[in-house]
Amino acid sequence: MRATVIAAFFGVFLTCTYTAKEATKKTKKAKLYVPQIDCDVKAGKIINPEFIAKCPPGCQDVKHRVYGTDIYASFSSVCNAAIHSGIIDNTGGKVLVQKVAGHSGYRGSFSNGVRSLSLPRWRESFLVSEGKPRKGVTYPSTLEYSSSKSTAVKSEPKKPEQDLKGMKSADTANTSEKTSDQGDTARKEHQTTPEPTPATEMATTTPTPTTTTTEPSTTVPQPTTTPAAPRTTAAPAKARPGLHRGRDMGSSSVHPAYASVVAAAARQVQAAQGRGQNTAFRGTSTSASNRNILLHNTGAQHQEPVATFQRAASSPVHLGFTSKEELNPKPLEPISQGNQNCKVDLSFLMDGSWSIGKRRFQLQKRFLGNVAQALGIGNAGPLMGIVQYGDDPSTEFNLKTYANSKDLRNAIEKIQQKGGLSNVGKALSFVNKNFFLDANGNRGGAPNVVVVMVDGWPTDRVEEASRLARESGINIFFVTVEAAAQSEKQNVIEPNFVDKAVCRTSGFYSINVPSWFSLHKVVQPLVKRVCDTERLACSKTCLNAADIGFVIDGSSSVGTGNFRTVLQFVANISKEFEISDTDTRIGAVQYTYEQRLEFSFDKYSTKQDVLNAIKRISYWSGGTSTGAAISYASEQLFSKSKPNKRKIMIVITDGRSYDDVSMPAMAAHQNGVIAYSVGVAWAAPDELEAIASDPAKEHSFFVDDFDNLYHYVNQLIQNICTEFNSQPRN
Repeated sequence: MRATVIAAFFGVFLTCTYTAKEATKKTKKAKLYVPQIDCDVKAGKIINPEFIAKCPPGCQDVKHRVYGTDIYASFSSVCNAAIHSGIIDNTGGKVLVQKVAGHSGYRGSFSNGVRSLSLPRWRESFLVSEGKPRKGVTYPSTLEYSSSKSTAVKSEPKKPEQDLKGMKSADTANTSEKTSDQGDTARKEHQTTPEPTPATEMATTTPTPTTTTTEPSTTVPQPTTTPAAPRTTAAPAKARPGLHRGRDMGSSSVHPAYASVVAAAARQVQAAQGRGQNTAFRGTSTSASNRNILLHNTGAQHQEPVATFQRAASSPVHLGFTSKEELNPKPLEPISQGNQNCKVDLSFLMDGSWSIGKRRFQLQKRFLGNVAQALGIGNAGPLMGIVQYGDDPSTEFNLKTYANSKDLRNAIEKIQQKGGLSNVGKALSFVNKNFFLDANGNRGGAPNVVVVMVDGWPTDRVEEASRLARESGINIFFVTVEAAAQSEKQNVIEPNFVDKAVCRTSGFYSINVPSWFSLHKVVQPLVKRVCDTERLACSKTCLNAADIGFVIDGSSSVGTGNFRTVLQFVANISKEFEISDTDTRIGAVQYTYEQRLEFSFDKYSTKQDVLNAIKRISYWSGGTSTGAAISYASEQLFSKSKPNKRKIMIVITDGRSYDDVSMPAMAAHQNGVIAYSVGVAWAAPDELEAIASDPAKEHSFFVDDFDNLYHYVNQLIQNICTEFNSQPRN
């Protein structure tokens, strides 16, 4: 009997052990699948606000640029940023990425073999940490990219029952959900209500949402328009993270009057959609500045509650409808997601001057309407506002006023010409200071773009206003129509104003149209450029805002071989900058007892031409008069520097000078020249300090051998960038 009991006990024990092992296997099968990304993938290209990704080996490369330290600008390489921060090394590994708001400054540094660059400002940032899931957060197995070309990220296939479990766990963790099929959505439809857009929401007592999503679902069809539903006039609600489903109103304490409006809306929706049709209402897309607030201590994400309706703060809550507006609520405007491959915040500067005339002003309005239609305006895509300028600029409507192309086109048709001069510079200053504010609908996570319409030529200066706007992160396009005739050119205040105003001279940021009657031909080309977000990163940085003059020692003690090493050092520094007539410019002087201008700032306007010119510099040989060389460079190079450029002089010498260096260097400093000294071998430390700007320890360098010059390339560039961000502009 005892043997039987023991046998039975062991049988039960073995069964339990087997069951536990099987359960463990199932648990392992449900392990998170981590998608892999390429080395060049930037955080800003991935829509998900928080994700874990696997980086491949070999991402430690200067071509995968990184901006910032600890907190990185969103157009940095995710994997190289992770290497810079020490989370992974060049063999790759898993990384946890969390999106945060943009910063007004990013500090560059050299860390773990990666040099990160400085940046004055960017619209979105991200943090990297060890690739382990945070408690209570569900991570996507497929990453969503902002352009269709990068969506081919493999995900682990799931069984239907796993999908259902995943949906339930996502509901609990306030993360993204997906409907497994159309029938599942239809079953939920009776307990959801359409969510109005921010421009039409009313804030009252808000029910706690039963399900929320932080990312747009790709499995539910998105109608281009939705049936009209009642709404009440409202102040805009605060933007909320992600795209939200309709909320379950069953358990809320919504006032019966509002509940009746909701019920009426639901009936209209049901009638319009037809029996059994899948319906999904969605709210606004996320803005970088209003993303989920990361609560690192708790591991949870705080989300703003969603208001189904919003009322003005000064209006009391009525027990019943009393006003005419409440008795006859206006229909809900169509919700448009827009073209999600073109998420930009766009301002058109509309020429309202008298010189354009009434007929051409109408053609301009038609053009703007066609652009709005072609863009595909919507909350998850491009948003557009208009500023009309003449003597003074004024906002016709801002980014949050209209959320679909139809309403926007109707509003454009109603704009009245204001008249006056064509003060474009004044209008650009106005936009830079007033238009792209959060209160006006700026989303932070979308590039800021200004398109300037100009009839003929501006009646004020635009270069300075454009530079300041670009330094604020605004991308400026010019559409010029019917340029000044030959007899009118003497009236132009600023010749070549377009080249001075736009980011580069490649032609990407400017379009000239010979006649207002052919303006319709540039609708598609302009839309294509505005939506090319890969190229919308042209705000002035330390890499494209300087005149850099090299003062190179060509004395006999250097020697031919070492002189070629010095030229390679000069080329390595130069190639890191963006070189053009309107970006960084490079000049060079060689000296012995005498001085020779190798090439001036305005000689070459492309990077390749500059590098070829450096390579062609021939070794001179002679004595060493560094002081005279500094004076010569001040007169021949920096006296012709542009007023809006940083003036940077890099003096390279291998020995003590035969003349005084302190007085010429002091004169250069007083004229706004930032001087760096690089000494090799027998260079005198006291002279290097005298040449360098204050503080000398950050502006002077010394190496014992020419072959070690390359060690200071990154350090020099980093110091130039740090100084650019910390000091006021010229």
